[in-house]
Amino acid sequence: MTTQEITREEQIKLLFVDDEKGFVDVLTNRLAKRNIDVTKAYSGLEGIQALRRSDFDVAVLDLKMEDIDGIEVLKIFKKMYPPMEVIMLTGHGSEKAAREGIEFGAFDYLTKPCELEALLQKIREAVRKKRSQVEGGVI
Repeated sequence: MTTQEITREEQIKLLFVDDEKGFVDVLTNRLAKRNIDVTKAYSGLEGIQALRRSDFDVAVLDLKMEDIDGIEVLKIFKKMYPPMEVIMLTGHGSEKAAREGIEFGAFDYLTKPCELEALLQKIREAVRKKRSQVEGGVI
């Protein structure tokens, strides 16, 4: 699915949760230019509050945050809205913890800093999975 193939009805709703404000702002601006409806959250708590207000296709979630550990936020997300796929972001050397996230239901993980195209590809894969499960009646 290319950006051009995404119609208005199919626009991806993304929740981006990371406590590195500059990183979030730069990446979400670049994602928004690619027809992705991005909601930013600068802490785990803000991410949980955002999910209470709206449903998302996919969340990009930092593993290490000041307020709440990313694994704990992942568990809460999966209880609140199981169909939403979650992509974990981790710093170098934390791949073991990111794999733990997959055990708790994360779709996949990427190491920071990540290339925009790699992130876009993971987002599209996660959205395809979510939409096929929802349409197929799995969820």
